[in-house]
Amino acid sequence: MSIKNSELILNPDGSIYHLNLKPENISNTIIFVGDQDRVEKVTKHFDNIEFKTQKREFKTQTGTYKGKRITVLSTGIGPDNIDIVLNELDALVNIDLETRKPKEELISLDIIRIGTSGSLQSNIPVDSFVLSTHGLDINGMLHAYQIQPISDSEIEDAFIQQTNWSSLKARPIVVKNSEELEKRFKSEQTYSGLTATAGGFYGPQGRVLRLPLQDANLNSKIDAFNFNGANISNFEMETSAIYGLSKLLGHHALSLNAIIANRANGTFSKNPRKVIEELIIYTLERI
Repeated sequence: MSIKNSELILNPDGSIYHLNLKPENISNTIIFVGDQDRVEKVTKHFDNIEFKTQKREFKTQTGTYKGKRITVLSTGIGPDNIDIVLNELDALVNIDLETRKPKEELISLDIIRIGTSGSLQSNIPVDSFVLSTHGLDINGMLHAYQIQPISDSEIEDAFIQQTNWSSLKARPIVVKNSEELEKRFKSEQTYSGLTATAGGFYGPQGRVLRLPLQDANLNSKIDAFNFNGANISNFEMETSAIYGLSKLLGHHALSLNAIIANRANGTFSKNPRKVIEELIIYTLERI
């Protein structure tokens, strides 16, 4: 049965609705960045750029780096944007846009996020790289899908117990990264840990301006969380959504973050642009 027009929306030129892309415009290796201005910071290293487009915050460039075809795409901020980006990328490779039917032979994309974040642990210094072993979803977006087969209930239960998680909030979800990509990108230059993904920047990450928090002590509980020696390394707004949707759709995903601040030590990078550039080069060389 064909997918309805209201469910799979295409532009008049046949491109996918939000991303403004056609299947031939993307590679099977895709780098995610949040900020649209960071796309060129990656593609300036390319040998050539064959395609460019932008619609809203979703900016895409495809080209080659040392002979490897790569697409760089800006996702904007938050798990809701990741829901758009990953579903539409998957549609480009795994749904026939003319017949509007899923293909019999499915393609698995390699998706690597290059982000910035703040460390929660004193032993992860500024100007370092964090490789996310798991995404800890505390925003609830993934509950729209049948997530149980790919989530880690043991870590989830430990997090709920250790943080006294409110029953009024969505149950936390833990999803592992792609072990295949982790082997390729892990090195002595990377720190590993669980990455917590919030649904907002202020209250959901414990920041207080004028509004009181539901749990004023949640950040300290998150900092102290320990599961068999594993800690929550950093806080951001995309990783768990990338990991969850990628696993459900059959893609490989890995999240890498340049650490520009350390909350435990109260420190901030003196040159955040430098560490971001170093992470970009590190990623391109290992792709």
